[in-house]
Amino acid sequence: MKRSKRYNQGITAFDRMAYYEPMKAIEFLEQMPKAKFDETVEVAFNLGVDPRHADQMVRGTVVLPQGTGRKITVLVFAKGETEKQAKEAGADYVGADEYIQKISEQGWTEFDVAIATPDMMSKVGRLGKILGPRGLMPNPKSGTVTFDVAKAVKEAKAGRIEFRVDKTGNLHASIGKISFNPKQLLENLHAVLDTVVRARPSAVKGQYIKSITLSTTMSPGIRLDKQAALGMLK
Repeated sequence: MKRSKRYNQGITAFDRMAYYEPMKAIEFLEQMPKAKFDETVEVAFNLGVDPRHADQMVRGTVVLPQGTGRKITVLVFAKGETEKQAKEAGADYVGADEYIQKISEQGWTEFDVAIATPDMMSKVGRLGKILGPRGLMPNPKSGTVTFDVAKAVKEAKAGRIEFRVDKTGNLHASIGKISFNPKQLLENLHAVLDTVVRARPSAVKGQYIKSITLSTTMSPGIRLDKQAALGMLK
């Protein structure tokens, strides 16, 4: 695969065969040639799980203490008192049948997070073919199907992200933007690490986290010293 000049310049900034402490890896990322946009910083895990088995699925949510670095647009499917609570909590769009119709007939998906009260799911569930592939379908496991819509909206706005292991055992999560200072990125990384470790399925035997890598949208990956990274949690 042909790599960009910027990517190739980034490779020379560090030893790709080495493992680095988290703060050092973040510093390397910030020293790399910059793109013309504020790149997302991502942590990638290779996990010792077999996602084909339901009891080894790893998924969850975490609120990044320093936020995601971008404005989150929230849609809430609700009626009555919960509709009022969602609006007061700062939801961008709140309603019921009108938004269900707009999505089903127009394919409208101009939002980042969808939240629904449990009583709305019989109707919202019909939108699965549209919202599901885009990762926008409300789900009780991710806290987006709830009567406590105020809490869900505030968490989404504050920087709650979802993660889920893919079929090859890899898991990716954003920890902010390259414009964040190193301490902000480290704090967000700590939150993701802690949540992924706590999400370890009881059915998994042996090594759970095989490797951890940091990268930006356009950069090569930097391998973390796993012992040092997990040591942050102690």
